Amino acid sequence: MAFQSTFPFEAAAGHPDALALLRTMPLLDVREGHWDELRDASGALREPWRRFFELLGEEGIAGLAPGRASVAQQVRDNDITYNVYADKGEPRPWALDLLPFIIDESEWAHIERGVKQRAQLLNAIVADVYGPQTLLRESKLPPALVYGHPGYLRAVKGFAPLGGQFLQVVGVDLARAPNGEWTVVSHRTEVPSGLGYALENRLIVSNVFADAFRELHVSRLAPTFSTLVATLAEWARATMPKDTGPGKTDGAAHIALLTAGPFAETYFEHAFLARYLGVTLVEGKDLTVRNDMLYLKTLTGLERVHVVLRRLDDAFCDPVELRADSTIGVPGLLQVMRAGNVIVSNVPGSGFLESPAMHGFLPGIAQALLDEPLLLNGVSTWWCGEDAAREHAFANMDEAFLQPTWPARAPDGPPGIARGVQRLEEWRSRIDRSPDAFTIQQPLPYSCTPRYEDGALGNRPCVLRAIAVADANGGWHVLPGGFTRLAAERQSSVSMQFGGSSVDTWVLSSHPGSAFTLLPSPLKPADLARKHRTVSSRAAENLFWSGRYGERAENNVRILRLILGSLESNGADTMFSTLVELALHFGLVQSGDMVAGQSLQAFERTLVANLHESTGAYSIGQNLASQARASGEIRGRLSNDHWRITLAARNDFRDALHELTPAAAVSSNASSRGKARYNRVTLMDALEHLATQLAAISGSQGDRMTRDEAWRLMFAGRHIERVWAMTSILRIVAMQRQIATPAGFDLLLQLFDSTLTYRSLYPGRFEVPALLDLLVIEPTNPRGLYGVYARLCAKLDDISNAAGGGRHRPFSDLLPPTGMLPSLERLCATDANGMYAELVSLCDRLAMSVTAAANEISARYFSHANTFAPQVSS
Repeated sequence: MAFQSTFPFEAAAGHPDALALLRTMPLLDVREGHWDELRDASGALREPWRRFFELLGEEGIAGLAPGRASVAQQVRDNDITYNVYADKGEPRPWALDLLPFIIDESEWAHIERGVKQRAQLLNAIVADVYGPQTLLRESKLPPALVYGHPGYLRAVKGFAPLGGQFLQVVGVDLARAPNGEWTVVSHRTEVPSGLGYALENRLIVSNVFADAFRELHVSRLAPTFSTLVATLAEWARATMPKDTGPGKTDGAAHIALLTAGPFAETYFEHAFLARYLGVTLVEGKDLTVRNDMLYLKTLTGLERVHVVLRRLDDAFCDPVELRADSTIGVPGLLQVMRAGNVIVSNVPGSGFLESPAMHGFLPGIAQALLDEPLLLNGVSTWWCGEDAAREHAFANMDEAFLQPTWPARAPDGPPGIARGVQRLEEWRSRIDRSPDAFTIQQPLPYSCTPRYEDGALGNRPCVLRAIAVADANGGWHVLPGGFTRLAAERQSSVSMQFGGSSVDTWVLSSHPGSAFTLLPSPLKPADLARKHRTVSSRAAENLFWSGRYGERAENNVRILRLILGSLESNGADTMFSTLVELALHFGLVQSGDMVAGQSLQAFERTLVANLHESTGAYSIGQNLASQARASGEIRGRLSNDHWRITLAARNDFRDALHELTPAAAVSSNASSRGKARYNRVTLMDALEHLATQLAAISGSQGDRMTRDEAWRLMFAGRHIERVWAMTSILRIVAMQRQIATPAGFDLLLQLFDSTLTYRSLYPGRFEVPALLDLLVIEPTNPRGLYGVYARLCAKLDDISNAAGGGRHRPFSDLLPPTGMLPSLERLCATDANGMYAELVSLCDRLAMSVTAAANEISARYFSHANTFAPQVSS
C-alpha cells in the first residue's frame, strides 16, 4: 500500500492552520474491507478525530514527533516492560503509541450496556456450572465444552462465593466489523489483564495531549478502580468476624495481589496495580495456610490476608488440589476459600468460558438465564463437536478462522491444528477425526485506527478490551476507556507477544470529567509520619541471601587472585598446603578434584576449571548466579544501576569463562576439567574486572537502598559471611603454622585488605602482636574482626527490636558479648606446641555463633517455624 500525497478532507472553521497542516501529511490508506476509524466513506475526518486535531492546533501537529519521543522516554524512565517467554526472560519495553483511540459518548453507551450484560451473563454461567448445572441438564451447553476444558476445576464444584459473585473482573475483547458494528471476539475471565497497562497508558498520553484531554472531557478511569478496591474491602469484612490467631488485624482488611513473580508475562502491570490500589504484592511463597486461614509471612510475623486479587493462572493457584507441580501457588488456598476465610477474585474455575466455541451458545444461554437477547453480537462461530454446525460451516464457507477449542491443545494440539484463516476442505479429514477439538469462526477484519509513525499517519487493525468490574451489590461498572491493542506491521491479528502495540483509549463525554483520582494527594508536613511498608519474608530472605552471595563472591575472588599470584612466587612450595586448604574450605576446588602429590600447575588448572557456575555450590560462578537470582526476586528494591551491574557481573564472568576454557567449563569429569589449558593474563583481567563490579554492587547495597528492616538483614547477611570468612582464614593460617612467617603475614594482610595500613604503621616489621592487633582488635580497621563482629551484633539487635523482639530469645544468647572476647595478650599467647590456641578457639567460637545466628534468622523471619502454636477449632 502506498501513501496518499494529500489528506482529502475540508478544513473546519476556527482552526484552519492545524487542519491545513494535517492535510499535507502523508496518509496510509486503510486496508480494503476494514472500517476506517479516522475517516468516513467520503474521506472526511470523523467527528471525534476532527475535534481532536482542531484542539492540537498547528503547534500540536508539529509536536507529534517530539510527543512520540516523550512517550518512549517515559516508558523507559518508568521501566514499563512486558515479558515474553520467547525472549528468555529479557523484558521488552512496553509498546505504546502516541495517538489515542477515540470513542464518542453515544457509541460508548452502547458498548457499556453490552459489556455489563456480558459480564452478568458470564458470572451466571459459572454459578450454574458449579451449582445446579441446569444449562448442562437442559442441553443449553454441551458437557464436552465444560468437562473437557482444562479450565473447569472439579475442586470448585459446590462452592458458593459471597453473594454468588464468582467473577469480579471480566474482560470483553471487541472489534468493529466492516459495517461499523461492534462485535465480541473473545472473553477473558480467568485472570484478565489490561487494567494496569490501561492506567499507565493514560498517565503518559494524557500528559502529552493535556489540552485536548481536558477540552474533550475524556472520562476518568479512577472511579472504576475505586469501585474495585471498595468492593474488595467490603467483601473482606465478611471474613473478619473469624479474624483470630497470630495475624489478627484489628478491623483492617488486608488485600493482597497474587502474582507469579518477576518472570510473569505482565509482571509490571501486577506491580503497578498493587502500588496504585494500595495493596500488597505477593507471590505464592509469601503466603502460608494455618488453621484454614491465609497469612502473609512478614518480618514481624504472620499477618492475616482477607482478600486475594489473583493474577496467577487457575491451575497454578493451589498445588494441593490443582497442579501438583506448581511451585508458585499457595498450598491449601482452595480449602481456605471454601471455609469462607478468604475472598479470591476471580474465583478459580472460569477458564472454560474463554473457549472460542462458547460464542455459538451464548445467545441461547442469554435467553435462558437473563430472558433477553445479547446487546452485542459475537463473532459467528461453529463448534465442530456439533454435527449440524460443522456441516453448515463446510457448506457455506470456503475459508474460515480455525481455532483449537481447548487451550491445552494449542498451538500443536491434534496433528496439524492451526490458528488463523484456513481453507476448510483441506482440513476436513483432520477435523472429522477429532471434531470436538476444532472451532470454526467467520473471519472478522478488524477496524483500523490511526497511528503516528515517521512523520506520517499510518494505521493498524485494533481490538478494544473493555473491562467490567463488579460492585458489592451485584452490579457492574465498565472502565470508561479500556485497553486497546494494535496489530504488528503487516499483521491482521492482534498480539503483544508478536510485535503489537497499545494505545490509550479515550471515551468522550459531554460533561467535564471528575477530578477524582487514586494517585497520592500532595503531602502536608503533618502527613509525614515515618511509616514503613510491609516487608514480606520473601523480600527479606532474598535481601539476606543477596548480601551473603555477594560477600562470598568477593571473598572467593580475593582468595583466588592471591592464590594465583602466590603460585608464581619463590615461596609457593612452603605455602602450598595452606593455599590448598583455603581453596578447599572456600569451595574453590572440590575434594574429589584433588590428587595426592598434585603439582602446582595441576592445582592451578583445577582452580580454573572449578570457576564455572555448573561445577559447585560455592564456585565463584555459582555465587554470582545465585546473587543475580536473589536480586531478581527483589527487583523493585534495586536501582537500575544496581540491577544492571549485578547482571553484568554474572554475564561478563560467564562469557569470560567460556572464552577462557570452553571445554572445561561444561565438563562434568573432574580429570578432564583439571587438564584444561587457559590464558593466565586473560583470567587475571577477568577477575580484576569482576572485583570492580562486586565493589560497585557492595557500594550500591550500602549507599543506595532504603535502610529498613529488610536492608538490615542484607547487611547482617554480608557481615555473617565476613565474620565466617575472617575466622576461617585466621584459623587455617594459624593451624598451618604460617602466621609468623613472612609469606603467611603477607597472605593475611592481603586477604584482610590491610597491607597498606600495616606498612604505614609498622614499616619493615613482621611481628604477630602488631598483625593481630590490626586484623582483630583495631576498631578503626573496616576489615578488623572485632569491629565487623560488633557491627553485626548491633544490627541483629536492631532487627530483633523492630520485629517485636520480645517474642524471641535475644541474639545475644547465640553470640558471645563483644566485651567478653579475648584480649590481644591472650590471642598472642602460644601453647607448648607453639600453636596460637586462643586465636584458634576464638575463630571456632565465632564461626559457630554466626552460623547459629544465620539459622535462627531463617527460622524466625523466613519460615516462621515457631511463630505460634496451631489452634484447635471447637
